[in-house]
Amino acid sequence: MNRTLMSLVGVVAAIGAITGAAALRPADGEAAAPPTEPRPVERSTLACPRPTSAESATTWYTAYTPPLPGLSAPDAPDGEGEEQQESLAALVPAPEYAPGTEEDAGEPEDGEETDESGESGDAEDAPDPVLPLAGPGIPVTGRVTGPDHPALTGTAEEALAPGWTVQQTTRTEGDSGDALLGTACQAPDTDFWFAGASTSAARHDYVHLTNPDPAATVVDIELYGPEGAVESEAGQNIAVPGGSSVPVRLATLTAEEIPALAVHVTARSGRIGAQIEAVDTAGGADWLPPSAAPDGALVLPGIPAGARSVRLFAFTPGDADVVLDVGLAGGGGTITPAGHETVDVTAGAVTAVDLGGLTQDEPGSLVLTRAEGTGTGPVFAALQVIVGGDDEDAPPETAFIPVTAPVGHRATATGNTASGTRLILTAPEDAVDVSVTVSAGTDGGEPVTEQYTVDGRTTFALDPELPDGTEAPYSLTVETDGGPLHAARILTMGDGDAPLVTVQTLPDDHSTVAVPGTEQDLSILTD
Repeated sequence: MNRTLMSLVGVVAAIGAITGAAALRPADGEAAAPPTEPRPVERSTLACPRPTSAESATTWYTAYTPPLPGLSAPDAPDGEGEEQQESLAALVPAPEYAPGTEEDAGEPEDGEETDESGESGDAEDAPDPVLPLAGPGIPVTGRVTGPDHPALTGTAEEALAPGWTVQQTTRTEGDSGDALLGTACQAPDTDFWFAGASTSAARHDYVHLTNPDPAATVVDIELYGPEGAVESEAGQNIAVPGGSSVPVRLATLTAEEIPALAVHVTARSGRIGAQIEAVDTAGGADWLPPSAAPDGALVLPGIPAGARSVRLFAFTPGDADVVLDVGLAGGGGTITPAGHETVDVTAGAVTAVDLGGLTQDEPGSLVLTRAEGTGTGPVFAALQVIVGGDDEDAPPETAFIPVTAPVGHRATATGNTASGTRLILTAPEDAVDVSVTVSAGTDGGEPVTEQYTVDGRTTFALDPELPDGTEAPYSLTVETDGGPLHAARILTMGDGDAPLVTVQTLPDDHSTVAVPGTEQDLSILTD
């Protein structure tokens, strides 16, 4: 089950922050703890799951770093700048790792050398870079066709690190129907929660575990259904060798057909990327990303206009049940859907609620808030959205929308098309001023920034227009004045009467990190 990786050298999200020197002694009259200030991150890592194994499939990758004011390209010795810049952002094939045990996985084979990044490879036969990113502000793209392409992983540094974003979009065609699968490649982590998976007969769901580091790790997968925890010894002690991707079919972890599952993925050491490929033989497929669990409102942005079916999955692992008040934020405000005023989430068990069509002719976002006096534990939730399926000429298509964290200061969506791209902005509380930048395209053009105000408790939908001279694919960058704002990008392909849809949420791109101010008083105290 181990899959070879391709490396996004100089691309990609575990953030290595800029670290300032700590003060040895505060100056007289000054506070002992200086204030924090935002600084650009210097290193970002991302992991992309392998594309679907469908025989007839085309996958596009688009990479982009939005410009960060005041941040220039890294310094380099004379004559080395161009080479250094390319080495920090190029997609190259990674060396193959043979399947092995937990102890030897990820170790270099005889005759291989290990470079400074910890990756093994033949020094005399290094692969040529693909998709070199010359600098911030210009997206680059590549395409692969057919099945059996590897997962991707890599690291971006210096000027290419802040906000580095990679989009993976796959279009499949076949007898079982067409589908559009999209995901933003993710920052590796150690703990993931998913809501909305399934082991029903019509579903083929795989958890893709991607290890971006040279050392092997061991992963555990826990399942929870409507009746609580699902016993599964097969979900324990899953070895993921260094530089490898392991797809695990959920149906192999339990013999039960469970239509609604919460999935908990944990790495015992190191870090991994984890996403679920959900394929429904009755209609459509897409990536199910992990859910966020913010302290405030749970916002699921980007329900497409005219969605035929919206189904909510929610789970709390705490000891107390949680009651959620349901709101639908649209262009005119937030309403309470008739018949779905609240959702009762039983602790330790998955709750699934069919919300019907929910939206009509305009897109919207679901906003869930805790009822007064309810449980305080984390809640993980996602929507499964079905579009089409009204007749044989419009087969059903699936998209998933997890709870997403706020945009924060800045968020980015890349891999946008000239038509079929819609940006969804939701302000669950007060009005928020927003700047939206349409980048140059992969073949040139100039970026254009427009200002908008999203009224409180509303959803604002924007269909970006490309400036003259700009051709897709392009990127969208959203910046806020700091107010709570949640965002998503709806991407549509195919015939207008039978659309293929995928939705990606836009959390903060973590382009900056707050670090303590420094004091450099090195004086020595004497008696």
